[in-house]
Amino acid sequence: MPRHVAIIMDGNGRWARQRDRPRTAGHREGVKSVRAVVEESVRRGVGTLTLFAFSSENWQRPRSEVNILMELFMSALRGEVRRLNENDVRLRIIGERGAFPEKLQRRIAEAEELTASNRALNLQVAANYGGRWDITRAARRLVADALRGVLDPDAIDEEAVASRLSFPDLPEPDLFIRTGGEQRLSNFVLWQSAYAELYFTDLLWPDFDAAAYGRALDDYARRQRRFGRTGEQVETQHPMSAYGRG
Repeated sequence: MPRHVAIIMDGNGRWARQRDRPRTAGHREGVKSVRAVVEESVRRGVGTLTLFAFSSENWQRPRSEVNILMELFMSALRGEVRRLNENDVRLRIIGERGAFPEKLQRRIAEAEELTASNRALNLQVAANYGGRWDITRAARRLVADALRGVLDPDAIDEEAVASRLSFPDLPEPDLFIRTGGEQRLSNFVLWQSAYAELYFTDLLWPDFDAAAYGRALDDYARRQRRFGRTGEQVETQHPMSAYGRG
């Protein structure tokens, strides 16, 4: 199994439109897919799951939809955190949470505190997150450390940058999934996904159930990960781990 799976949950609005329902109905239905993927991740032994829930660009959507998304976020935290805790799942929210209402910020902090010691799965929800924001923030931290004299500018390398990104304590994504038929990264975990295997599906997010997720994991397991080496090198040096995690 991949150690870390990152997913762009795309297609809620189109799913609703195909059924002549408001876009918000698709978002509500998508919560069921979140639950299915989380449960399958625990069952299959995936260590970390990162879901793209709300990008920093999503504030440009109609205000009514943004309000519904915020309410859905609140209700999901209220309704799902107990279930996550009972199943030993740790919840973490990554992104600029300062833009959220104070009540939502408190609810996030409470959920993170409640599940902090859980170990079966690290569930990260990216909310008001953007990959470029993440890298820019890391750059500001590097500059601040250099100005304070705790970092030599000549010592800045990839490790120094990575250590100042959103989740330096977790492995980088091995598998990057996007539902909904689009084939782009959409500013999601850009730095961390440099070597991720990409998997695109036409299924809209509310239709992406445990079986569909299982097919993505199985597809990943059949891939050979070379990291710049030749296939022959991988087979020779790591014959038992040439595929999947590699």
